[in-house]
Amino acid sequence: MVRPLKPRCIGAEPGAYYYKPRGIPLRALEQVVLTLDEVEALRLKNLEAMDQTEAAKSMGVSQSTFQRILTAANRKTADALLNGKAIRIEGGHVTTKKAASR
Repeated sequence: MVRPLKPRCIGAEPGAYYYKPRGIPLRALEQVVLTLDEVEALRLKNLEAMDQTEAAKSMGVSQSTFQRILTAANRKTADALLNGKAIRIEGGHVTTKKAASR
């Protein structure tokens, strides 16, 4: 039996849910899907400059789980940027910090 996923805690929803190369209609592009927890991992590591242990604690996951999430997010982002794909942000088993603190 598969262990159920533990909700990952994110700071906030992103401001936009699609990013695409300029001048190409979205319907003509392949898409890469980033989950909300992957976007949060990118934010904590790259924008907030947290170390992995601190970022993992913020998301409520282990350091090794954080590393897997971050690796997947980096791979998907690089694929989209280097191969001219759109990025769609959606899904993931998450809860916001506001909801978690209630």
